[in-house]
Amino acid sequence: AKSQEKFLKQYLLLSMTNMLSTGPSLTLKNKIKLFYFPVLIIALSLQESKCFILPAHQQSLRSGVAVQPHHDLHSKEAKAFIPCYKCRKSLGVLFGVNSTADSDISNISVDDKGKLHETVSEYRKGLSQISRNSDDDIRGNRDEKVNGSQPQSSLDAKKTRKKRVTMKFGGSSLANADRIDHVAHLIKNQIENENLQPRAVICSAMGKTTNALLGAGDSALDGLVDVGALRKLHEVAIDKFDFPKETRDEVTALLNECEDMLNGVRLLQELSPKSLDQLVSYGERISVRIMAARLNQIGVAAKSYDAWEVGIITDSTFGDAHILKSSAESIRGIFETQVDPNVVAVVTGFIGKDDNGRITTLGRGGSDLTATAIGSACDLDEIQVWKDVDGILTSDPRVVPNASPVRFVSFEEASELAYFGAQVLHPIAMRPAMKKNIPVRVKNSYNPSHEGTVIKKEHDGTHLVTAITCKRNVKMLDIVSTRMLGAYGFLGTVFSAFEKFRMSVDVLASSEVSVSLTLDKKQKLTPDHPLLKELRECADVTFKRDRAILTLIADIDRSSEVLATVFRVFSEENIRVEMLSQGASKVNISFVLKDDDIERAIVQLHKRFFEENDSFLSATSNTPLMAEAPADLVAP
Repeated sequence: AKSQEKFLKQYLLLSMTNMLSTGPSLTLKNKIKLFYFPVLIIALSLQESKCFILPAHQQSLRSGVAVQPHHDLHSKEAKAFIPCYKCRKSLGVLFGVNSTADSDISNISVDDKGKLHETVSEYRKGLSQISRNSDDDIRGNRDEKVNGSQPQSSLDAKKTRKKRVTMKFGGSSLANADRIDHVAHLIKNQIENENLQPRAVICSAMGKTTNALLGAGDSALDGLVDVGALRKLHEVAIDKFDFPKETRDEVTALLNECEDMLNGVRLLQELSPKSLDQLVSYGERISVRIMAARLNQIGVAAKSYDAWEVGIITDSTFGDAHILKSSAESIRGIFETQVDPNVVAVVTGFIGKDDNGRITTLGRGGSDLTATAIGSACDLDEIQVWKDVDGILTSDPRVVPNASPVRFVSFEEASELAYFGAQVLHPIAMRPAMKKNIPVRVKNSYNPSHEGTVIKKEHDGTHLVTAITCKRNVKMLDIVSTRMLGAYGFLGTVFSAFEKFRMSVDVLASSEVSVSLTLDKKQKLTPDHPLLKELRECADVTFKRDRAILTLIADIDRSSEVLATVFRVFSEENIRVEMLSQGASKVNISFVLKDDDIERAIVQLHKRFFEENDSFLSATSNTPLMAEAPADLVAP
C-alpha cells in the first residue's frame, strides 16, 4: 500500500508538471481533459486511501496510458488517458462522461484530435523518462529488507552519501614537511576510504611558528631582526615537494612581508596588539598555501583561503577577538556560491579581520573556533579536530601512562574538562557546534584509524567517572567575615572587590560568614595586593600558595558513590582536602589539594575508577559504595 501511494504521489506531481510544460498549445478545455483528469483521479485516490487505478493498469500508466483491461492498447483512442470504471463513476458528472459506458473515449470530445495526439505523445515521453527513475525506488520498497532492517536501495544511498565535515589540524600535526605530507595523504585517504567530503580544512601555523613570530617581535624591539629559522622551516617544505613557481612566489612574498614588518617594529620601537596580530598571522597564511599545494600535487583538488575570504569577520579586540554573529550568514553564503564543493577549501585558523579590514586573532582555541564556526554556519554533518592523542583521555598521559580514550562526552563535560586543564577544545570553540548540535570528533593525526572521541549534546551515562583532570599552581583565599552573624552584604562586598580589581575566580565554596576560593596562576595576586587590603577591612583573609584543583567529570546523580570512593582513596594515601566544590553544571566535583599531592591523588583515583574494578565504570551498577570520609581529612 505504501509503495502504491508513493507511486500515485509521484504521478500526481508529474501530471501537474507536464500540464505547465506541454500544455500551452492546448485550449483550456483540452487542458482540463488531458491533464486535470488524471490529476483529479489520483488526488481522489489518495484522499480515499484507495487506488482507483487498478494494479493491472499501472504498467500501462507508467508508459503514459491508463486504460481498462479490455481496451485495445494499440488503438488511437488509447493514446488518451482513460480512467477505470470507479474513476469514471466518481468523476463522470464533472466531465460529462457516461459513467456506465464500457468505452468512454468517444464521450470525450476534443477540438483538435491531431494536436491532442501530438501533445499526449510528448507527455508520454516525459512520463517514461521519469518513471524509469522512480521505478527503482518503488521496486526497492517492495524488495525484501536486507538483514531484516532496511531496503537495499536505502542502504546503497547511505553508502554513497558522503559525510560533509570540517577538518582542523594544529601545529603539532603540521610540524614540518614530513608531517605536511602525512596530513595531506591522511585527507586523501579519508576522502577515498572513509566517504568524507571535507568542505574546509582548517590549518594552524606549522610547528612552533606562532611562538617563533612572537619571539621575533620581542627581538625586533631589542633591535634584532632575524627570520632565518622561519624561512628555513617553510622553504624546506617548498623544496622537498618541488612546488610550482606560483606557490613558491606566494610563500616568499609573505616571508618578505613579515621581515619588512619586523624591520618597521625595530625602527619604530612599537609593537601594539594590532601589529602583533598581523605579525603572528603570517604563520597560518603560509601554512595553508603549502597544504593546498601539496593536496593538489597528490590529486586532491584544493584551494587556499585566508579566513576573511570565507566570511570570518570579528570585532576589534586584538589578541582575543570574537567572531561576529553576522559572520554565520556570510560564511554560509560564500560556501554556497563561491566555494566549489568538489574542491577542498584550506582555510587559515586562528585569524580573521574586523569590519575595517584589520587582521585580528581569536585567542586561545582560535583555530578550533574557526572550524566549528564554519561547520555550524554550513550545517555540516561533523566537525573533526585532529590532535596528537587518540581523542579525549581519562587523564593526562604524562601523569597516568595507562590513561585511555573516552568514546563519548557531552559538550558540557568537555567544557568543564577544558576549563580545568585538559587539552580539549576551548569552551568558546564549542559554542557554535553546541548551538546547532553538530557532533565534534577529536582524532589523532598520528593514529588516524582510531575512532577518537565524539563530543555531542547528550550525556553518555555509561561511566560513573568520565575523566580526571587538574589545574596546578593556583592560589587559595579563605575569607571569614568579622561582622556579626547574620549581617547582610558580606558576599556582596567580597565579590564587588573582586570585580573592582578584575580578578577571576576558579572554584568557590561559601557559607553565611565565610568564603573559600581559588585563583589561577594568571591572576597576579600577591600577599600585599590592594584586593587583600580591601577585603581585610571586613574579614580575616588567609592567603595560600601552591595549591591544585583536582576535578572529576562524573555522574553527579551518583555523587555519593563518587565521594565515598574518593575519600576512601584520600584516606589510604593520607591526602588532605582543603576545599570541595560541586559545579552548577552538575557534571563535575572539584577538590583543592596541596600541589605536592596532586599527581599521587590522580594516579590512585584513576587506578580505582578505571583500572581495578569494573563496577566503578558501570552506570547501572547497584553495588553500594558506602564509606564515610574521616573527619581529619576535611579542613575546617
